[in-house]
Amino acid sequence: MKALIRKTVQDTIETKQKFFATHEDLIETCARQMAETLEAGGKLLLFGNGGSAADCQHIAAEFVNRFQMERKPLPAIALTCDTSIITSIGNDYSFDEIFSKQVQALGHKKDIAIGISTSGNSANVIRAAAVAKDQGLILVGFSGAGGKLKEISDIAFCVDSPVTARIQEVHITLSHILCDLVERMLFHDQQKHAQ
Repeated sequence: MKALIRKTVQDTIETKQKFFATHEDLIETCARQMAETLEAGGKLLLFGNGGSAADCQHIAAEFVNRFQMERKPLPAIALTCDTSIITSIGNDYSFDEIFSKQVQALGHKKDIAIGISTSGNSANVIRAAAVAKDQGLILVGFSGAGGKLKEISDIAFCVDSPVTARIQEVHITLSHILCDLVERMLFHDQQKHAQ
């Protein structure tokens, strides 16, 4: 058992080190795009399934409430939360459309869509991503090593691991870093004046 614990910890450390060593520039680019979008009155729309759905809610909460700084709330919506919307779309149309119809209704050209799929091929995520692109949103994709999401995203974060848990662990660390950077970009001067 202890060997399994040590191996899991080592695997997650190695996966994160490998990913972040090769994505620093893209992370900074994405954070700047998010900051510019939020400063201009846009919002973040997040969607994914299972553990990725939970990650969407987690990320949205960090932006809406706060992460490290006391600051005004930032607009982020997890499209995974409204059971009435999700079940009505799933029932009347298809599970594949539970996110795309929400993006259609809520997405505007100045917004950012964040699609999360460890396989990169979840049908409802890909459909929502396509709608986001059609409506002129910036598409940020969080995925594993491959899949369609990587191909269509404006900014693609692909974790090179065959293990879903390791991919998800990188995704949430990446999200924390992005939120931290966005806060600093938008509110650093405000924070300095408050001290």
